Amino acid sequence: MTRYKAIISYDGTLFSGFQRQPEARSVQEELEKTLKRLNRGQEVTVHGAGRTDAGVHAYGQVIHFDLPEVRDVEKLRFGLDTQSPDDIDVVAVEQASDDFHARYNKHSKTYEFLVDNGRPKNPMMRHYATHYPYPLDLALMQEAIQDLVGTHDFTGFTASGTSVEDKVRTITEARVELDPHTGFLVFTFSGNGFLYKQVRNMVGTLLKIGNGRMPVGQIKVILDKMDRNLAGPTAAGNGLYLKEIYYDN
Repeated sequence: MTRYKAIISYDGTLFSGFQRQPEARSVQEELEKTLKRLNRGQEVTVHGAGRTDAGVHAYGQVIHFDLPEVRDVEKLRFGLDTQSPDDIDVVAVEQASDDFHARYNKHSKTYEFLVDNGRPKNPMMRHYATHYPYPLDLALMQEAIQDLVGTHDFTGFTASGTSVEDKVRTITEARVELDPHTGFLVFTFSGNGFLYKQVRNMVGTLLKIGNGRMPVGQIKVILDKMDRNLAGPTAAGNGLYLKEIYYDN
């Protein structure tokens, strides 16, 4: 068997998430159906680096899969890209080592989150940016977001019911800026891993800080107390993008 690594992007609007699930449309299942056609009807399993939720988008999701023979990687990419649904794009394909695993090889991720702070909202971007129609102080959010950088236990920013026991993660970059072209707020987070709904919970908290309904030091309190009830609401998934994944060599 030959292992292939691919970078894919997708519009998450009509997906119930990346991971295959019964009675729901997923990115993984759509790719596996395409690969089955390209593999003469034989089943192919796709492994992803992360499991994005319903409505969440990706620019740089990484997957891997095995095929029984060596293929020309550009022809394989073209076949995957053109035979997959229009809301999935296959950006690149390369042959990988037999021990490469998209999920388990050590890597870091970068997420972006877009917030439409306009009144009224931009209806053309309703699936691609989360609308927040209340006043926001960008400087307060820029001050507060720096408290997320570093190695912390992120229990206070984790959705209830997660099965992950170790909630310590390292965030290497956290910033929020105003895009002068769109007028949207762009939150960026990079780190060695993120817990279930962690990014969306961090954004929800920062928006409350920016709106003056939480103090600028609330991030430190949440990290210290490890209490989800002290954080803000979970921001909607339509503003979230898995931007890029970096693997250690």
